[in-house]
Amino acid sequence: MKTIRRIFIAFLVLASIGILFRGWFYRHLVEYKSVGLRKNYSAREEKLLNCIDTRSTELNDPNISQIIKLGLSITSEQLNYSIGKSDIDPNKLFSSKKAHCVGYASFFASTCNYLIEKNKLADTWIAKPYAGQLYVFGSNIHQYFNSSFFKDHDFVTIENKITGEFFAVDPTVNDYLCIDFISYSK
Repeated sequence: MKTIRRIFIAFLVLASIGILFRGWFYRHLVEYKSVGLRKNYSAREEKLLNCIDTRSTELNDPNISQIIKLGLSITSEQLNYSIGKSDIDPNKLFSSKKAHCVGYASFFASTCNYLIEKNKLADTWIAKPYAGQLYVFGSNIHQYFNSSFFKDHDFVTIENKITGEFFAVDPTVNDYLCIDFISYSK
């Protein structure tokens, strides 16, 4: 009985560490590499703009970190993942609510760019959606799938036009695992 209890406690401790440090583990195990830039859409749909404007009141002292976190929150609230055919234009996604990784990245990038512009940071920052491939322990995982659905995976970089500093984000992974930033190599 004592051994079972120790095993159970060890399992709980390891599971807790895994959950608490999932972002750290993910960033150290998975690396994103770009295979191309995607089209960057502008947010124009009135309902989408109203949604972003309403939520932007949460930004007390707007900086790029707060804009990224708010953009992830809005994207997560508005979209549901779908493996089926779906739009990639964020103006249409606001109504359909269903997207795959391309739509998630497109929606997040346009939301961030709108917030960046609204807070007068557009001279410095820009969000760009990318198609990429994931490398786990240095191995490209896309080579193991025959489906065209798994040929790539989309993510977004938020780049400083002046300094070259950037943040990489996968809004799909954020929606399901609550991992904000990812590892990206140019």
